[in-house]
Amino acid sequence: MLANSTVLLIDDEPDILSALGETFMLEGYDVVTESNPEAALRYLGMEFGGVVITDLRMPKLDGFALLQRIQRIDARIPLIIITGHGDVAKAVEAMRLGAFDFVPKPIDPAHLIIMVGRAIESRQTVLESRRIVDRTSPISIDDLIVGRSRVIRDLRMQVLATAAADVDTLIHGETGTGKELVARCLHDFGPRAPAPFVALNCGALPADTIASELFGHESGAFTGAVKRRIGKLEHASRGTVFLDEVESLPLQLQTQFLRALQERVIERLGSNEPIPVGFRVVAATKVDLRQAADEGRFREDLFYRLNVAEIHIPPLRKRTEDVPLLFQHFVDRAAAIRGREPPVVPTQVLTELASDPWRGNVRELRNRAERFALGLPEQAGAAQWKDKAPVKEEALADQLEEFERAAILRAIREAKGNISATARILGMPRKRLYLRMHKLGIDLGSRPADISS
Repeated sequence: MLANSTVLLIDDEPDILSALGETFMLEGYDVVTESNPEAALRYLGMEFGGVVITDLRMPKLDGFALLQRIQRIDARIPLIIITGHGDVAKAVEAMRLGAFDFVPKPIDPAHLIIMVGRAIESRQTVLESRRIVDRTSPISIDDLIVGRSRVIRDLRMQVLATAAADVDTLIHGETGTGKELVARCLHDFGPRAPAPFVALNCGALPADTIASELFGHESGAFTGAVKRRIGKLEHASRGTVFLDEVESLPLQLQTQFLRALQERVIERLGSNEPIPVGFRVVAATKVDLRQAADEGRFREDLFYRLNVAEIHIPPLRKRTEDVPLLFQHFVDRAAAIRGREPPVVPTQVLTELASDPWRGNVRELRNRAERFALGLPEQAGAAQWKDKAPVKEEALADQLEEFERAAILRAIREAKGNISATARILGMPRKRLYLRMHKLGIDLGSRPADISS
């Protein structure tokens, strides 16, 4: 299963796949490219939170047949069709049959990016609605925050108490410990459960777009604002706003957000009209915000506003007794999603897993479990955190790539999986680092909705 905000690209022309893949990677999306439509179907399921983009004309499975296959999996997965000039009528017919939209060739990247944003927002609304409906069958917090260790039992009790208190909350935890999962539990087990849960990763958005994402904008508020857009805070009114990597908020925007937090009133960009909002804020950070405030990198008054309640999530190395249970849980779930019988996990494997340092925390463990469930070699999980074998006598270009791969992996370990920190260590822009990682086959795993941050 692919993660939320994933763009699944399907085309039999490698040049188009490469160009579109790079475009969406630079926009911060998780990108998967596939030239075989049949093979692409394996990535889809009821929990898929992204968008599919496909060419209309393909030899193995055309856009119409692919649309039918996807609808058998989940009729609400958004599909965008790329079409030639002469096939516009067919693309319109595909929309009538359930496709989300179409884009003609030559492709306008800016237009396609906007279209993808709308498609993913639509998909998230569908998934959120299903979660609300599914609450008619009660889910225990033990089924979501998995573990038998004392620290996890205490965490579950603290989450339930804080959810009932319905106060703004600050979550601390390393990358991959499950900060978004805890935030969702605070929402789902509290009085705001029927209202929207709206998540925003502050570190994944350019500084000049965060204000629009939070507050929305009116038509003409700035170049490219062609129509009114409702911001995350307004959309989450009566619900919960989850701000991941809140330490990444620019200082100027922290001032605006503090006012909204104090008064529960926002103004869209380009408007002077105050709009009352009644959201609850759950913010997550992997840094010491108290120290950041002392150093002038984070507003002290905003820190205290967010820190009404505080939850610390332990890293996986602090609860290694939970590793076997978690691994089996993720293996069973991965197999169930794909309609397979879960494989038996040998005792020796579970013993070896318990001794791993788990620098990527639960996210790394889940990645390893999914690969085990699918019978794939253990490379994306373990190898991404461990030094590779010495470089063999190969062509100079291959040796240089191997050296670069090893340097990036060392920086990732030093930064504990944080891409922004890794980019600073290597002295390169984050977008360029993403491209190099993609080229070198370095995969830090997906960003699933239930265990991420």
